[in-house]
Amino acid sequence: MNKLLIVGTVAFDAIETPFGKTDKILGGAATYIGLSASFFNLQSAIVSIVGDDFPQEHLDLLTSKNIDISGIEIVKGGKTFFWSGLYHNDLNSRDTLVTELNVLADFQPKVPQNYKDADVVMLGNLHPLVQSSVLDQMEKKPKLVVLDTMNFWMDCALPELLDVIKRVDVITINDEEARQLSGEYSLVKAANKIQELGPKYVVIKKGEHGALLFHNREVFFAPALPLEDVFDPTGAGDTFAGGFSGFIAQSENISFGNMKNAIIYGSNLASFCVEKFGTERMETLSKAEVAIRLQQFKSLTQFDIEI
Repeated sequence: MNKLLIVGTVAFDAIETPFGKTDKILGGAATYIGLSASFFNLQSAIVSIVGDDFPQEHLDLLTSKNIDISGIEIVKGGKTFFWSGLYHNDLNSRDTLVTELNVLADFQPKVPQNYKDADVVMLGNLHPLVQSSVLDQMEKKPKLVVLDTMNFWMDCALPELLDVIKRVDVITINDEEARQLSGEYSLVKAANKIQELGPKYVVIKKGEHGALLFHNREVFFAPALPLEDVFDPTGAGDTFAGGFSGFIAQSENISFGNMKNAIIYGSNLASFCVEKFGTERMETLSKAEVAIRLQQFKSLTQFDIEI
């Protein structure tokens, strides 16, 4: 069975949207990636760090999804990373209210020995030096390395970010971040510039407007499924990344054609994530529900036309 190594935050979030608010709930990029990837036939492990304030029930949830948590360090007397955010009415923009790095400030990832030969590595949004240190620990070159990042690292750690970008095969960022990283407004030009930095594939996420995949001069677009209810967009991008990397790891096929399918699988899983607060929807989601909505995606994008 193929192995997927996931690196990122396991954390607490407190979220407020026009539809309600939560107290501290389970969050973190690696959490969403792991829950999403658990829908595929593969072995996966999370490398992260938490404090001893992190409830055992959250760790048990990850274990129940067949996620190896031996790479999650628990710091005695430490506090878990905490983020709080307020979403505006359009749900596309948000204000960060609180960021407490806590144990994440001194995070030095330790890759479990039996995952140093992982087929696919999914580097969730973290400091670029942390992402690089994970690649340094791999004893075998992964078949595919996927990196997610954000504009914060472009602002405060650009040289380190450019170093790790040289070492990855796929980068996933949103449209605003793609423009900042490349200096180009056109997303086509932006993707071309970013490919010159190292990645063979560039995935540009556009939220409710879908996602774009670029490789050389080839482009693929996947729409987002129109939903009746969107309660909380937190974690949608990470859920997308988990679906994308999980599908690739399961299929062992890293062609452009197969990445199109990975984009659809990622978009499909992300469409569930936003229906409830935090990880709630992903915790109870069934494979049958995933299959039904996948058919909806197919119907949304399939048509016959004479040329």
